[in-house]
Amino acid sequence: MMRLCAVLLICLSSSLLTVQAAPPAHWSVGYHRLTFLDPLDLQPMKAIAFYPSSGREHQSRIGSYMIQATEDAKVAIGRYPLLMLSHGNTGTPLALHDLATSLARKGFIVVAVLHPGDNYKDQSRLGTLSNLYGRPMQISEAITATLGDPMLSPYVEAEDVGVIGYSAGGETALILAGAQPNLERLRRYCQERPDDKDACNTKGELIVDRDDLQPVADPRVHALLLMAPLSLMFGRHTLADVHVPVLMYSGGADKLVFPDKNAAALARKLPVAPQFKLIAGAGHFVFMAPCSEAQFKATPGLCTDAEGVNREDIHRDLIHEAGSFFAKTLSVPSHGGMQTADQTDQ
Repeated sequence: MMRLCAVLLICLSSSLLTVQAAPPAHWSVGYHRLTFLDPLDLQPMKAIAFYPSSGREHQSRIGSYMIQATEDAKVAIGRYPLLMLSHGNTGTPLALHDLATSLARKGFIVVAVLHPGDNYKDQSRLGTLSNLYGRPMQISEAITATLGDPMLSPYVEAEDVGVIGYSAGGETALILAGAQPNLERLRRYCQERPDDKDACNTKGELIVDRDDLQPVADPRVHALLLMAPLSLMFGRHTLADVHVPVLMYSGGADKLVFPDKNAAALARKLPVAPQFKLIAGAGHFVFMAPCSEAQFKATPGLCTDAEGVNREDIHRDLIHEAGSFFAKTLSVPSHGGMQTADQTDQ
């Protein structure tokens, strides 16, 4: 009997050691290119999906950015909430690559959409109604494309969709959540502040290139993260149908999208009070990923922050709070348990 008990104790101890030695759940990041049709003209448009992966992570060059993700790496077993990323006017979603990859590492699928006609390569729709109303339609089409993608669809929680909007992407996100732009508000604003070259590049008169478009909400959207949102076109009554939770950031020294007429005013008017964080001294570009040395040399205006503003610290806090916000407002990412060393090395 004594000998049997000793054997059992040894086996039990060995089992406990095995459990304790198992690594905690952790994901690397993969990325997958999506191509689908722009709902405005049925021409191909592109997006990049960042997702939790069980594969070994490599650094990849995507355009001019070095990103911690591996193309078409194995998707980690599980089902994950879907986050759509809408960039600013004339921009690229890859400017926020650290936020996208960090949220993927936390257990979200993040789809970064390049808006046709309003990006760093193509500004043909800038200042038009088709851009204002078309951007939300493009995000909706990207949601549908992701849910139908053979590689990603088995891993997406179709009912758990959030939108991340930066600058003009904030306007896009609000329309998707039910907001209705008031073009007269833009006209009045541009009469008051004609020197605002960003919002008033058309002097407050959007080009009516399409008269068949209207703002269309997407009922699949259940939470918004807004950064320096362009939102001066929304009055209290035009926001009445926005009932999703909102986490919002703005730079206190933003000279492109002034917080007093945009984020701060929006925070007072939303029917559901948002979590609103005004970052003292920060400018408009602080939400872009911290720059490499080469980027500092090439685009110092986008990379240089005011004295006392630490972009790395701001992004560390932003990533943590965004992960917590979406985990609370959308379903907690589910997965098939702890990875083994073999899974991690695949």
